[in-house]
Amino acid sequence: MSLTITRALHDQIVAHARQDHPDEACGVIAGPAGSGRPERFIPMLNAARSPTFYEFDSGDLLKLYREMDDRDEEPVVIYHSHTATEAYPSRTDISYANEPGAHYVLVSTADTDGLGDFQFRSYRIVEGEVTEEEVKVVEAY
Repeated sequence: MSLTITRALHDQIVAHARQDHPDEACGVIAGPAGSGRPERFIPMLNAARSPTFYEFDSGDLLKLYREMDDRDEEPVVIYHSHTATEAYPSRTDISYANEPGAHYVLVSTADTDGLGDFQFRSYRIVEGEVTEEEVKVVEAY
């Protein structure tokens, strides 16, 4: 299992996470249904506006799902940031993960590993089971 993502999308996620710090940032990257290819970057508002918690606005989310439906897209990547902890899903993140086909990307804007100021990691979360996967950053698909 791995996530292949373009450098441009990777950098947009990181930029959004840095911009919203110290609050958690969140968003979706949509792609053609069934392709598994992240293409369209959709930064969302963290309705909780919290440094420890994120929540999509239910109205925004409904609008997004209708739009993806109309465009024959699905959420390929669902991302959010952790601002003080490592890039690993919290219990709350796991309980909210209801897209078994999606890659759950976490960016940490805390320097938790001495490797600079962010980590970019991807997981599959299916029925409460978290599996980390390799991230391949490419220039283009």
